[in-house]
Amino acid sequence: MDGIMPRLRLAAKEKLFRRLRGCRDARLKIRYLIVVNLDAGRSAPGTAEALGVSVSTVYRVARRFREQGEPGLLDRREDNGEVKLDERYLSVLHGVVRSCPLDDGWLRPTWTREMLVETMRKKTGVRVHAATMSRALAMIRARRGRPRPVVACPWSQGAKTRRLNAIRRLLARLPRGHVAVYADEVDIHLNPKIGWDWMVRGQQKEVLTPGQNVKRYIAGALDAVTGGLVWVEGQRKTSALFVALLEALAAAYPKAKVVHVVLDNYRIHTSRITQTAVAAFGGRIVLHFLPPYCPNENKIERQWEDLHAQVTRNHRCRDIETLMRQVRRWLRRRARAATQRHNKKAA
Repeated sequence: MDGIMPRLRLAAKEKLFRRLRGCRDARLKIRYLIVVNLDAGRSAPGTAEALGVSVSTVYRVARRFREQGEPGLLDRREDNGEVKLDERYLSVLHGVVRSCPLDDGWLRPTWTREMLVETMRKKTGVRVHAATMSRALAMIRARRGRPRPVVACPWSQGAKTRRLNAIRRLLARLPRGHVAVYADEVDIHLNPKIGWDWMVRGQQKEVLTPGQNVKRYIAGALDAVTGGLVWVEGQRKTSALFVALLEALAAAYPKAKVVHVVLDNYRIHTSRITQTAVAAFGGRIVLHFLPPYCPNENKIERQWEDLHAQVTRNHRCRDIETLMRQVRRWLRRRARAATQRHNKKAA
């Protein structure tokens, strides 16, 4: 340590590490890291290089820690007054950002830095500059993003909870010889879905669209235990497509006493054609309907999100058959990976 700071005792070192892990002030965290590096035996120049600070800063921090202990690491810029972005301020800001401006009496439904500054002044009595608010937002790891549109479930909270709990109990206590899957359909468009991508400054990437859209549909089922996939394709999203999936499930699980299918209330799942087909399976296929507008409860939805992210979004396929070959390749690869993971876990 170049003799600039005494070796820390074990208790003091553990306390310092706890403070370091919980520190949210970037400048204070650098001072903690300087002490930690010096205590670990790194030289002052080596510490300065590793942390991107000057050697004089390392010596100054070491001297203050040697003379005053941990309080010597705190910010001494007294001319700036008390620290405004303290733990209490950041905690309140976290709650404000999570809320909607309309809840605080604003007429605008999205936050601006200036609105946050004024709202926080009312809630904490502390006024900061808009630039300081940017730093505060970074400290709580806030980000700008696009909200996800949702539709409220028309059922009462009690009815919704009872249905979801019944399905969760079934999946948790699946009888021997029974199988459970999550089922849903996904649309494949020749006109690509446009998604986020990295671009360099001054660049605007382009996605060529064929113009005349063509669609294909996939009905799939995700095994709730193994993560395996069963799917069928169609040119129309009809009851016939869903019935074809049920037939594929019966063939994929020939030894299963019952295949429990968890799914939404889309019309092809409840049509007369579907009901007749389910009855023809003689109890081997049982449908369990989720409450309306609960996509997060259907785990196959995540598979479709990954499919779009890795295949269909911003794609460059000129025709639907080329795109579908890529979709099938992804589905097969995803199914093999799930089987390998399950076998490895069971071994």
